[in-house]
Amino acid sequence: MSGRDVSAADYAVAVTPSDSAVIQYPRAIYIGVSGDVAVVMQGKAGAVTFKAVPAGILPIRPVQIMATGTTATDILALY
Repeated sequence: MSGRDVSAADYAVAVTPSDSAVIQYPRAIYIGVSGDVAVVMQGKAGAVTFKAVPAGILPIRPVQIMATGTTATDILALY
């Protein structure tokens, strides 16, 4: 076992991309409308951009979803 929590989410919170706001460590994020998603991952400095992400669940655990570089919309943090 990897020790990762792979169970279903208990709740979701709408996320407004922000270059300063930090989000609590979600299980994954949901993308409602496809586009690019720029995030900061836990323990990493600087943003990385996932290009052309389709609508659906993106199984990453970011601490920030950046406004700069994010074109996807209707984003939810899954907890």
